[in-house]
This record gives sequence, structure tokens and C-alpha cells, in this order.
Amino acid sequence: MQTEIVEFVISTLLLGTALTLLVMQDWRWRVTALALQYLGAFVLVLQSWPLELAAVKLVAGWMAVTVLGFTRQGVEKSGTKEMLVPTGLLFRVLSAALVVTVVFAVAPGLPAWAAPISTGQAWGGLLLIGMGLLNLGLSSRILTSIFGLLSVFSGFEILYAAVEASTLVAGLLAVINLGIALVGAYLLVIPQMERVE
Repeated sequence: MQTEIVEFVISTLLLGTALTLLVMQDWRWRVTALALQYLGAFVLVLQSWPLELAAVKLVAGWMAVTVLGFTRQGVEKSGTKEMLVPTGLLFRVLSAALVVTVVFAVAPGLPAWAAPISTGQAWGGLLLIGMGLLNLGLSSRILTSIFGLLSVFSGFEILYAAVEASTLVAGLLAVINLGIALVGAYLLVIPQMERVE
């Protein structure tokens, strides 16, 4: 009973962070939401992995968030507005509701297909994958796309952690997280580098 309550609280936290990443325009709020998302993913991964391996995910995630936050802070504010497809906030909220509905339908059956995955891990992982894909599809900004990609990958890590608990896998997933963050930081800095030349 207590585990189910913790899973519900963490799934609610992940939903809140995913909605913040989808709806908010201020990058500071979104960086904070991504850091909280990694904390929630850490708790769900902790159910399957020992503390040392789960901590690798948390530390790598927070390092990725730090890289993106400091890079975005150092980049000049460009005058271009984000091109949203479509632009309405209502569309984003309705799309998020559709993703939550699909997760609500699919998540309870996932533990039957893959026995080590708990219902809370299924909820959290599928929610992050769905909302991350939605973030990727609805924005043209580099930072938003990187946030979406990190969310998708974090959701995958939650589901995969229940199936495989290996030190090599934990290290590889951490390297991929940091690699995505470094590529995102490089893509954010490129326009300024071109102006200097």
C-alpha cells in the first residue's frame, strides 16, 4: 500500500514536470522541471536498481540539466519567436490530455507483458515517453527539442531499469544523457559562434 502511494505521488510529480516542459515558455522554469523530473525518475528506478546505480542516473541527469542551464544562460536572447505547430496553448493542453488518456489505457497492462515492471514504473515511463514525444513534435526551438529528447530517454530508462540492472548499462545510459545535453549545448552556441566570425 505504501509503495503504491509513493508511485502515485511520483507519477503525479512526473506529470507536473512534463506539463511544465510542454506549456511554460521561460527556460528557467523548464530547467527546474527537468531537474525535478530526474528526481522522480530516480525514485522509480530505485525500485529496481541498487542505490549506487540509481544515483548514477540522478547525477548524470542533473549534470545534463546544469550543462543546458548554464549554456542557455550564457546565450544571448535571440529575437526569433518559437514557431509552434499549432500555436495555441489550448492545443498543447488537449494534446497532453490525449497522451495521459493513452497512458491511462496502456500502463495497467504493461506489467503483464513485462513482469519486472511495476505499475508505477509503467505510468512514469510511458508518461515521460509520450509527453517527451509531444514536446519534440510541437516545437522548433533547440532547447525545447533537447528537453523533449531527454524526457523520452528518461522514460525509456525507467522502463528498461526494471528489466536490466547492469553497471555497464547504467554507465552507458549516463553517457547518452550527457551526450544529448552536450549536443544541445553546442547547438545553442552555434549561432553566436557564427556571428563572431
